[in-house]
Amino acid sequence: MEDHDRGRCRPEYERQIYEDLAWLALTPEPESAASLLAGRSPWRQSDCSAVYEAALDRLARAGLVYGCDCSRSSIAAQAGDGAEGAERRYPGTCRDRGLPVGPGVGVRIRLPETEEAFDDLRLGLQRQRPHEQCGDLLARDRHGNWTYQFTVTVDDLRHGVDLVVRGEDLLESTGRQILLARLLGREAPPRFLHHPIIRNETGVKLSKKDRAMGLREMREAGLTATQLIAEARQRTGWGEK
Repeated sequence: MEDHDRGRCRPEYERQIYEDLAWLALTPEPESAASLLAGRSPWRQSDCSAVYEAALDRLARAGLVYGCDCSRSSIAAQAGDGAEGAERRYPGTCRDRGLPVGPGVGVRIRLPETEEAFDDLRLGLQRQRPHEQCGDLLARDRHGNWTYQFTVTVDDLRHGVDLVVRGEDLLESTGRQILLARLLGREAPPRFLHHPIIRNETGVKLSKKDRAMGLREMREAGLTATQLIAEARQRTGWGEK
């Protein structure tokens, strides 16, 4: 359960996920589902801060961690204008400041200058250079929230995940997650498959922030799960595959 951003997550959102999965006839693995429903769980990120602290401590002992008090707006100002939707690279402003980690200070991970190559099970050979794409990774933000890139990498490692299936909008995250996992001691990365995503008429990914209709609204409008899956197949070009 990816609820690392405590400012946006609520218990009712988690319950809605279970309802949506049941409507789609998708069943979570019994062990993780039972654990999540019982209370504190190793499958819920907000219950596992000690696990992420331990992973961060391992990187700190290797000299790969430093404090950073940059805001998103200051990073954007330093990066300048880029292509619309393009990722902004962290320029390393705090890399050599020696800023103590504490309240109001985030934590970044120094990324070595490597090229990461992997075979996507749908898109084929991919080559990425994380230090050029994103710069040093943020592991915990200034408000104390763990970040997506850090938590999912640690989760895949600790749970032995060996196959990751996700949308192609996350393709650019893969090289940095493979690199981070290696820094944490993972010898062989998971396999990855990045599937097509559903977009609107202008080519933009459907998103709640753009008021795209959610599953609950679709159910209330009378759509069945079978109809929804068929529509998703048609709109992503996957047909009956």
